[in-house]
Amino acid sequence: MKRYCQTLKLRDDSELITQYIEEHSHVWPEIKAGIREVGILDMQIYIHGNTLFMIVDTVDDFDWEKDNARLATLPRQAEWEAYMSRFQQAEKTATSAEKWQLMERIFKL
Repeated sequence: MKRYCQTLKLRDDSELITQYIEEHSHVWPEIKAGIREVGILDMQIYIHGNTLFMIVDTVDDFDWEKDNARLATLPRQAEWEAYMSRFQQAEKTATSAEKWQLMERIFKL
């Protein structure tokens, strides 16, 4: 299994942050299906203030660039990204890879 960690900043607006959290309590079924289809086994998002932290666990042969590019073409993915962009500190036309920044692990026990 591979693990990737990413971060993203939301707009610093408590009402928008509350709405963003609410939207993630009922993610569209097509989004969840697409995530699984490309080989993502588990995905978790944590929040602190307006900073998000995402953990992505994948199958061993997962290729970050190739498989995320494929995910972007699956049903409703582009629509979800556009919908979520109103909450995020990024250009509305930014791709998921441009919004979510991969983090480098600096310690492991």
